[in-house]
Order: sequence, then C-alpha cells, then structure tokens
Amino acid sequence: MASIGSASLILFSIVLLSVPLATSNSISENFLKCLSHYSKSSIPISKYVYTPNNSSYSSVLQSSIQNLRFLSSTNPKPQFIITPVHESHVQASVICSKKHALQIRVRSGGHDYEGLSYLSDVPFVIIDLVNLREIDVNVKDNTAWVQAGATIGEVYYQIAVKSNTHGFPAGICPTVGVGGLLSGGGLGTIIRKYGLASDNILDASLVDANGRILNRKSMGEDLFWAIRGGGGVSFGVILSWKIRLVPVPPTVTVFTVTKTLQEGATKLTHRWQEIAHKFHEGLFMRLIIQAADGENKGETTLQVSFESLFLGGLKKLLPLMEKSFPELGLKAEDCTETSWINSTLYFANYRNGESIDVLKNRTLQPKNIYKNKSDFVKEAISEIELEEIWKVLLEGEIIPLLIWEPFGGRMNKIPESETPFPHRAGNLYNIQYVMQWEEGGSNASEKHIERMREVYKFMAPYVSKSPRTAYLNYRDLDLGINEEGSNTSYSKASVWGRKYFKNNFKRLALVKSKVDPGNFFRNEQSIPPFAR
Repeated sequence: MASIGSASLILFSIVLLSVPLATSNSISENFLKCLSHYSKSSIPISKYVYTPNNSSYSSVLQSSIQNLRFLSSTNPKPQFIITPVHESHVQASVICSKKHALQIRVRSGGHDYEGLSYLSDVPFVIIDLVNLREIDVNVKDNTAWVQAGATIGEVYYQIAVKSNTHGFPAGICPTVGVGGLLSGGGLGTIIRKYGLASDNILDASLVDANGRILNRKSMGEDLFWAIRGGGGVSFGVILSWKIRLVPVPPTVTVFTVTKTLQEGATKLTHRWQEIAHKFHEGLFMRLIIQAADGENKGETTLQVSFESLFLGGLKKLLPLMEKSFPELGLKAEDCTETSWINSTLYFANYRNGESIDVLKNRTLQPKNIYKNKSDFVKEAISEIELEEIWKVLLEGEIIPLLIWEPFGGRMNKIPESETPFPHRAGNLYNIQYVMQWEEGGSNASEKHIERMREVYKFMAPYVSKSPRTAYLNYRDLDLGINEEGSNTSYSKASVWGRKYFKNNFKRLALVKSKVDPGNFFRNEQSIPPFAR
C-alpha cells in the first residue's frame, strides 16, 4: 500500500490519541454533531459510533477481520466505526465523512482479501453494515430483497425456510457478506446453470457520494451496470440488493472423489480440463489440489479432489458421468443425495449432519493468515506441463492449495460486456491460489507471500495473457495500486484494472466520472474517473 504522507500521519496520530466524545476533542465533537444533524432516524446514531476510546472499539473493529495478516497493532485504525441501523445513518456517514475529509471503508462481511474494507493509509471511517441484514424472501415472484450486511449463509438459510425448490447462485463460504460478493461477481456451485450472483441482481439501493439514496430507476442503467461486478465501493455504499431466486430440484447429489498423483491424478486432471466446461449445465465439478502424505513415511505428494454438485438425483447422475467422465470411475457409494440447502453445507465442509442453523452463524469460519491470487485458463494444460507444475509445487518447502473451478454452460452465453465481469466464453476454468500459515511474525509472512509469488510467476505460460486476467473478489494488490489522493491516474490504474475487467474498465471509469467525479469513494484499487 502507499505510504502515509507526513501531514496525514500527524493528523492520524492525533486521532488515535483522541479523548472521549464528550470532551474538547473538536474533531470528534464536530463529526458527531454532523452525524446527528444529517441522520433523520428516530434512533440516535450516536449509539452506533465507536472511537478508539470506547471500550467496545477493538472488539467491533476485529469482529469481522477475516485475514489475521491485517490484525497487527501497527496497522492504521479508523477514527470512527459506525454500525448503522437505519439507512439515514449511512447517508449521514457519507455526507459527514466528505465534509470532514475522511475516507470511507465499507465492511459487509470483512472478507476482502487485502483488507480494504477496514484498512486505509489516510484518516478514515469504517461503515460496518453488520446491523443492516434484513432478508425478505418472496417465493411467489421468485425474488428477495437482501440488505448488504447479510451473509451468503443467512441468505441461503432464509430461502430454505420458505422453499426447498428455490436457491441462489452465490458463493461457497457462508460468512461472506453480500454487499461485496455480489458487487464483485460471485462464483458458486451453480454458476454453470445460472451464472454469477451478480448476473441475478434485479435492483439495488445505494447511497451515492452526495448522500442520496438511489434505486435502479433513479441511478440509471449505467450505474446499475457498474455495481454488478465492478465493485460497489467505487461508486457508493450498497444498502440492499433485489435478487432473482432460481429453481433447484428437491433432490441434488454431492460427491468428492480424491486421487493422488500415484493413483492417476495427472491424467484425470488433464481430462477434466477438456470436458468439465462441456458437462451438463447442472453438473459442477471443481478441483482442489493440495499436499498429502506420500506412500512412504516422510514423503509428500499431491492429491486432487473432484468436489461436485449435480442438480438432480443419483439415477440421472451415474449414467451422465459414465458418458461424460468414465475415467473418474464414480460409484453410487461415492455419492450422497440431499437437498440444495444441505449441499451448501457440504461445500462449506460441514458434512457431519450439522443443522442448517450453522448458516446463520457469522463467526462460523475459522480466521486465518493468508494471501490469495487468481488466474483464468483458456487452453488445457498438457500432462507433461501438469507434471512440471506438480514438480514446482512439491519442490518448495511451502505448498499452496489450488482450487480450479469450471466455467462453460450459462457462463458462455452471457456476453463479456453484459456486466463488468468479463471472464465468459473462452475461459475453461479459473484458478484460486490459497496460501495459509500460522503465526510467525513478519518473517513468516514474507516467506509465504514470496513463495506464493514464485508459484504464480511459474504459472504464467499456462494461463490467460494480454492481459493476464484476475477475479476482483480474489483481490490482489500485487497487480498494482492507485496513487494516493483523489487525482488517481486512469492510465496507471488501467495496469491492474484491465486484469480484472478487460475492456469493461473504460466504461467503469466513464460511469465513475459521471457519478463520483471528485473520486470521493476511493481505495488502492478503486475505479478512477476516466481521463484521456
């Protein structure tokens, strides 16, 4: 991230040493007065504002920091954390932050891979949407309104309460917030049938840079286009989404078949690349590639898990697999028939009969230290090349986990320009590189991050090129960052922007120029206003 300027650092230090709200601290007093003035709710906003001197400040700050790499005491802290319970609280927060030259970070679930929803190198405010998570499911018209602070798990749960034949094509991790996930795309187990989460957004409500609440009609189709895959935080604060519910059968089938290199994983992986994007749209089969114990004591090998969901029962799945992928040797005993809602638990690694109530638990996921990266693959990697990749992975002292997720199906039918997410036809699958480690200080972090970068560099010949593309929701600041300040260079931002958005980056910048020309909503990888 960019370094803190001396003037900003002085102001920031003053803030961190601030005294309680009721004292002579003019910054806090004036900001709170502003919030109260612009908040139109009968519920006082002051009850939901935290400063470093509040006893609850640290617990609120840390509550949804998912990446423990950013939980250091040396990381910049916000002047204020606001946890609004009413839409007008968000409006007031935007207006007053702008008036007091404070940057805004918006946090829904806290899963931003680079911590941009709760970190900044300049004085800032966190708007934590944890209290705005109402979900109104209407199965009669196959829609739901979902507030941006809700998690995907909460959405899945509320759908299941109303119907066992409705679902939503969103992510696999249940604690991810919908505010960020849907605005960046949203990959999941039924994307081959129904596309991304963002492909199934019907309406939205957001607060713009002037503090106005806009819906699809009032914001216009350009802005509505931009927030469905272009990252909402570049354009405003998302309050809620109206989503399209999709039909799912009462019975689905899940299975995982795992093979080591010694058991033929290389040939199966190569074959998977050739066919997974051509499978029946109701069949999703991803690969999880990770270290495993070898045949001999002390040896390490790789194992590939073919983790799968089929929208239908076993009687349809087995002949389909025999026709499409007989090499895997799928058997009835490998499979479990279940409901769609229980399949979401399966992919979240809850496979011991847990109740769907766990989907409502926002602290369900263990917190880790990690660094992730992403790629898209357009041509199958040969068996010889796969063996080279395995060799590089096994040579290192540290072996990252790789997740390969197939595209095709519905993803091939949606044009690149339909939404800001451009990775459509021509992409066989995406890769997510996952590096996790235990505590060990800065040396451990540097070691693991460097190892991740080595693997990523080695993969360059096998993935997309010109540009080497990436997925916004797997945010990676290694791709490039904006200059500090409001005068972000469009041409310099294009270095990272085209990797996420390809040719859609220019249109995103043009939308930004119209709705936030002063570049108030900005971070290290926000969309800048367009400039020739």
